[in-house]
Amino acid sequence: MTTLIRSLLVFSVFLLAACEGKAPLYQEQGYVFGTLVEISVYGEPDQLARQSVREVMQEFQRLHEMLHAWQASELSEMNAKFARGESAAISSELVTILQDATKFSEQSQGLFNPAIGGLVQLWGFHADEFSPVQPDEKEISKWVAAKPAMSDISIVNGRAESRNKFVQIDLGGYAKGYALDRAAALMRKLGIRNALINIGGNVLALGKHGERAWRVGIQHPRKSGALATLSLNDGEAIGTSGDYQRFFMIGSVRYCHLINPESGYPMQGVQSVTVLTRGPHAGVLSDAASKPVFISGARGWVAVARQMEIPEAMLVDGQGAVHLTGEMQKRLEFTDKFIRPMIEP
Repeated sequence: MTTLIRSLLVFSVFLLAACEGKAPLYQEQGYVFGTLVEISVYGEPDQLARQSVREVMQEFQRLHEMLHAWQASELSEMNAKFARGESAAISSELVTILQDATKFSEQSQGLFNPAIGGLVQLWGFHADEFSPVQPDEKEISKWVAAKPAMSDISIVNGRAESRNKFVQIDLGGYAKGYALDRAAALMRKLGIRNALINIGGNVLALGKHGERAWRVGIQHPRKSGALATLSLNDGEAIGTSGDYQRFFMIGSVRYCHLINPESGYPMQGVQSVTVLTRGPHAGVLSDAASKPVFISGARGWVAVARQMEIPEAMLVDGQGAVHLTGEMQKRLEFTDKFIRPMIEP
């Protein structure tokens, strides 16, 4: 089994229960955004469930083809023009996405920074399968000194341009959450009342699983199985960022795809971060907010979670110790009764 497939299986948040009684539970899996996708529809006729899942999967593929950072796409074409100092005509949807991502970047004070796609590429993560690489320190320093930022982009009359040629947009920390929100909207439009949508650890719930809330597990970052479980209510989402999905080892050092834009190096000292969100844009928030909380590290994560307006968050540090906000403690049930999490005020 390849490292990528293993990491996907490890990263995937999984359902903890089968269908209740005789009510139908339709489930389907796919592969998009470089990760495993799982959709469950509860209590709907088989034909409607299949139709809704088919439309959602088609929407995921459309977004994948539009937002791909290193294959031919609307996004990669825009990046190429930025690198040449040219403007690019972009769709109204991409305009909205870039503006929204810019707001998250500003809220996180630059820790969430989709403009550092060049650094992600430099570290070899712009590939479906990647090998250990150690970029030249001078090249890393060059990208860090250039300070590519979302604020470098201006959009006028549907044309985007960047005053900084080092801006290369990578929406890997945003697209899955955006896709969750799109899926929820599509399913509601089709009349689906109860569903669970999981894109590689970003999970959004619609309605219930019968008489109870959807029950999901949060993957342990170093072991198979769940670290903890929780119930997701209608409109709630969780997002997990970890160092165990896309990573490579050089000696005993782990290099993951989550890069600190201030240092130019993959973040270390954190194994995973999970945030719980709700509201009309819960999917996007679950994806975007988990990144700056992860990158802020074991010392700064609580302050950044508050800054991102995330009261419910969990961090597993580099030594495997579990840290929780008080609000998150109320929602979690740990599978290992010997875990003693540290509760942050």
